[in-house]
Amino acid sequence: MKDMKILALLTSIAMLLMLGCSNQTFFFAFSWNHLLFIWACILLTNDDVWQAGLALEGSETATLQGVVNKTSMLAALAVGGGMGGIWLTQNYPALSWPLGILGFIAVIVVYFVIMSNPLRAKQTAWIYAIVEGAFLGVLTYMLDGVLENMGFEATGGLALQAFVVTISVLISMLALYYFKILKPTKKFTAVVSVLTVGIFLTYLISFGMSFFGAEMPFLSLGSAMQGGQAAWIGIGINVLILGVASLWLIIDFGMVEQHVNAGAPKQMEWFCGFILMVTLVWIYLEAV
Repeated sequence: MKDMKILALLTSIAMLLMLGCSNQTFFFAFSWNHLLFIWACILLTNDDVWQAGLALEGSETATLQGVVNKTSMLAALAVGGGMGGIWLTQNYPALSWPLGILGFIAVIVVYFVIMSNPLRAKQTAWIYAIVEGAFLGVLTYMLDGVLENMGFEATGGLALQAFVVTISVLISMLALYYFKILKPTKKFTAVVSVLTVGIFLTYLISFGMSFFGAEMPFLSLGSAMQGGQAAWIGIGINVLILGVASLWLIIDFGMVEQHVNAGAPKQMEWFCGFILMVTLVWIYLEAV
């Protein structure tokens, strides 16, 4: 597993360097970032990922309030990073490509650092939050520009709309979990995981098709801009994918509660905050 992570990291960086600063580069960064979050959600159901933290003895134990605090801090840093990314892109347009690429590489590096040892989240999760926020800020600002060039305009901007959707989903899923309307049972987790694997493969195929100048019907921005039936089908598919991404919050809440009740060390609060951020970012990407 460790060798595969290193290989994926080096491959990602190498492909970025080969592609250079182009539309294909940014599409690669966006697509791989998208795939990364789906992959992360699947990996986080594996108990082996948690072993480093659970093996730590003699430390103060984690609490749900601590997880909430850490997640809130990371979310605030991500929002700040996003605002900073948008500001830099607005005032220094030439930096948009370098910022996007460097942000993507930094996110990949920090992601693998944390996943290889959850205890490192205490030192690195804040870096992930800021850089990921900046990357998403640059991404949404550039997409706003693409829409504007096509004659479309998102009221308040894509960033604001996606942020509102993400917060709304978080509150809704938290309520459904709190009142036990949805429970992360083994069957629930298995079904969501299978659906997620299907989404992962679909995005992977779409990503591969892009290198040959082809587009996956109903999933590409081009299909959405065509209007008519294709656009409505695309919106429907995107809503379904957003729904699957949202269900991962139920699984995340269950994992967090399970490991807190099992006496996970205090440091694991940062890792719990990190996994919640991973899911929230996926939801944000689907909402854009």
